[in-house]
Amino acid sequence: MARKVVTEGDIPLRGELRVPEGALFTPSARELASARGVKIVEVPADQAPGLAPPEKTVVIGADHGGFALKQALIPVIEELGLSVRDVGVMEETAADYPDIAEKVALLVVEGKAARGVVIDGAGIGSAMAANKIPGIRAALCYDRASARNSREHNDANVLALGGRLLTLSQAEAVLRTWLETPFAGGRHAARTGKISELERRYRTWPLANSNNS
Repeated sequence: MARKVVTEGDIPLRGELRVPEGALFTPSARELASARGVKIVEVPADQAPGLAPPEKTVVIGADHGGFALKQALIPVIEELGLSVRDVGVMEETAADYPDIAEKVALLVVEGKAARGVVIDGAGIGSAMAANKIPGIRAALCYDRASARNSREHNDANVLALGGRLLTLSQAEAVLRTWLETPFAGGRHAARTGKISELERRYRTWPLANSNNS
């Protein structure tokens, strides 16, 4: 079997890059990885994820209520030329949505995926859980308009979907719109900045509040 050749396009902006054992690096890829401080981790070939850069990677996860929809939507993401990182569940067995939402959210804030998708029965719980992770702006979307708004106005980096509330065609329309819509910036950037400021201000708020009592 031919060994994987890692080029500049495979190097993420930060974090680590997991590659199959024995992978070959072009000189420019090595230099770029060093310049960005990217840690190279060799793993067995069957454990190596895709080598797409983070900006081309979407992480997806679902509990048992969203498993079927997750499986159906993965080909849609790939059709758009994006790499999928699936964090489970891998079969329709009971799972707790906060655990899945955390996995997705962490990969996004760590810079290993540009955006994430979380799916449970209604999507509400996964959105709540993901939004507890600093740096995440998860949006529960139910049609094209809400998907477009969440990206243009709010720069949402995680999409929450209700696997039992949307048909496959509805969910696909939402997902495509969400992935294809850029952040508008401008006046909206100042407002998302205020969201980040609220997050920073209240991160230790209970402790600060108790000290003032």
